[in-house]
Amino acid sequence: MQESKTIWMNGELVPWGEANIHVLSHGLHYGSSVFEGIRAYRTDGGPAVFRLDDHLRRLERSAAMYFMPLPFTRDQLRDAVHSVIRDNELQECYIRPIAMRGYGVMGLFPLEAPVDVAIAAWEWGAYLGEEGLKHGIRAKTSSWRRIGSTTIPATAKAGGQYLNSILAKIETHNAGYQEAILLNEAGYVADGSGENIFLVRNGTLITPPVNASILEGITRECIITLAGEEGIPLVEREVARAELYQADEVFVTGTAAEVCPIREVDDHLIGEPGPITKRLQERFFAATLGRDPRSADWLDHIITDAT
Repeated sequence: MQESKTIWMNGELVPWGEANIHVLSHGLHYGSSVFEGIRAYRTDGGPAVFRLDDHLRRLERSAAMYFMPLPFTRDQLRDAVHSVIRDNELQECYIRPIAMRGYGVMGLFPLEAPVDVAIAAWEWGAYLGEEGLKHGIRAKTSSWRRIGSTTIPATAKAGGQYLNSILAKIETHNAGYQEAILLNEAGYVADGSGENIFLVRNGTLITPPVNASILEGITRECIITLAGEEGIPLVEREVARAELYQADEVFVTGTAAEVCPIREVDDHLIGEPGPITKRLQERFFAATLGRDPRSADWLDHIITDAT
């Protein structure tokens, strides 16, 4: 990890190495935390955060799902994100806001534990590699199923539930693949370990619906919007595992992964990124860099001394 200078914690900037929590914090023992992954991009107008308000709204929704009242407003958290980027003099970065139940109680009943909030930002390149973005990655279906919506709220982005993704990621990594694909309890395609999935068949873009136990990804929503603007037909429906093998194109989306093609699934060759994947990838990156009409709605520019 590329360390930065400071991290925002509970209302103030503290040195990176001093951003600590107590070893008996509730979130450390029980996974009672919610978080976001956000990116800021280098644009011609300086650093700009992509879909910041949408990410902070989702953080609020995740916290509410777990009865975790945030001690800061969305505006305060937005200002905190800006201050972290400015103080660390970052032009492009990954941003991690996290709200966690802190030190004070032990046991499964959490409501008396304080809620701590921290926001870190650091330089982080392509999550699945630059070559992966250009030529696609190899993926494997994991033996671990995606946690069902009747077991835990799949639409919340909570710390504890990512143990499911970690098991899938380790399993497929050890088998020599770059990413995992998880099926849901019904055996249909759900998500990657940290991404949403799209496939293309006969010119139509297909993606699993929200009720397939997927996270409602913000990058996913961007791609759906851009596909509509490009006139690409889109269907949200259940996807059988074998459909991935027969697809013309497959790609995953997420804040960390961005828009990354998949060239192979379970040793079935899909091939190099196809025309629809490449077009949507181009539109997405143009928007993140301030070079697309969508940039005006999706970018939150950081005001720095230089600008």
